[in-house]
Amino acid sequence: MFDIGFSELIVIAIVALVVIGPERLPKVARTLGLLLGRAQRYVNDVKSDISREMQLDELKKLQSQVAESARTLESSVRSEFDAAQSTLTSPFQEAQSAVAELEATAQAAVQESPVATPPVVTPPEKTAA
Repeated sequence: MFDIGFSELIVIAIVALVVIGPERLPKVARTLGLLLGRAQRYVNDVKSDISREMQLDELKKLQSQVAESARTLESSVRSEFDAAQSTLTSPFQEAQSAVAELEATAQAAVQESPVATPPVVTPPEKTAA
């Protein structure tokens, strides 16, 4: 981390022993250990926060891609539905106009023809045996 070799650590320990003194050196070393532990926990928290933010950013990108794909699919389905609806509607309208034309022709034919009386049908006579 700091790129300090073993010989440099020995020199730092000797200087600390001379400057701090042998009585206070264990207490200072314990305090330094606590501070280093806190610093490591802080660095790990920052790393995990950055990782979480990166994952959240990736998820947002994925969400936008999925939403765009859904919009594209929806427009495709809607255009196909409109095409199919227009394909089915035009023959139905032609059939309705043909039916209306036939009804008009039939009414005209009924009005032009003379009223015919239906033939009288008599039931056959029963013969007594």
